[in-house]
Amino acid sequence: MFEDDDDREYRVVRNDEEQYSIWPVTHDLPPGWQEAGPRGDKAACLRHIGEVWTDLRPLSARSGA
Repeated sequence: MFEDDDDREYRVVRNDEEQYSIWPVTHDLPPGWQEAGPRGDKAACLRHIGEVWTDLRPLSARSGA
């Protein structure tokens, strides 16, 4: 969807299942996602996600729902 080498500013986002992604700050967030971390270049945002998203299972799978 987005190029790997760009100079856009991104934000870290998370959905209700506590799954993370990045999204350009110039785009509206898709439904079900909210800002959940720093803004910055792609590498910085992905680095943050790598530090905080240690269990990749969706929340419903972790809680046994």
